[in-house]
Amino acid sequence: MGKKVLIVEDEFRIREVVSDYFIQDGWEVHEAENGSDALNWFDSLYPDLVILDIMMPRIDGFEVCRQIRSRSGVPIILLTAKSGDHDKILGFELGADDYVTKPFSPKVLIARANSLMKRVTENYKPQGHMLTFGSAVLNTLARRLEVGETEVELTPKEYELLLLLITNKNIVVPRDTIINRVWGVEFEGDTRVVDTHIKKLRAKLGFESRFIRTVIGTGYKFEQEDEQ
Repeated sequence: MGKKVLIVEDEFRIREVVSDYFIQDGWEVHEAENGSDALNWFDSLYPDLVILDIMMPRIDGFEVCRQIRSRSGVPIILLTAKSGDHDKILGFELGADDYVTKPFSPKVLIARANSLMKRVTENYKPQGHMLTFGSAVLNTLARRLEVGETEVELTPKEYELLLLLITNKNIVVPRDTIINRVWGVEFEGDTRVVDTHIKKLRAKLGFESRFIRTVIGTGYKFEQEDEQ
């Protein structure tokens, strides 16, 4: 079964071209021309990836991103005609995983999509064990987090960030390293996006966020004593 993408774009020509490229790349493609249709389609489609234009009538891409992220960790790539840092930061704060500025090459978009999906599905192969800290368990087979036996939905970036910190236990991981490992070397934003995601991750972990320590002026450390 091929990967499934939902392309949300109000400009027909752009949507058509992007769809054709994804089809040629072996994806199962579904389209929506506005945010309202996208949200109506989303819950029944269960897409593996969402390509989401920001500037749309009725419901803009930011609001669609917010609503999707409130109930799913599906990878999201935002499309926008704006290149300002403010929009990029807002998009990442809402949970987007990548950002492509118009005009763009469809080949570049496909490459970014495949790179994102590779990081989501392959970068962190399970080692055959559960990662436990406090009352929390990160299941790397299912990419699932439970805190106090309650499942907690993580976005792809939140999952990668948490796993990066855990697998570097008791080692300070600088913000620049986090950016390169989680967002990729092509990321053009600033390191504030790391702090934003750490804040959201801590909120989801609740009491178990105590394991994530801030190292002032450097980065973050997952601090846990080895069990005897």
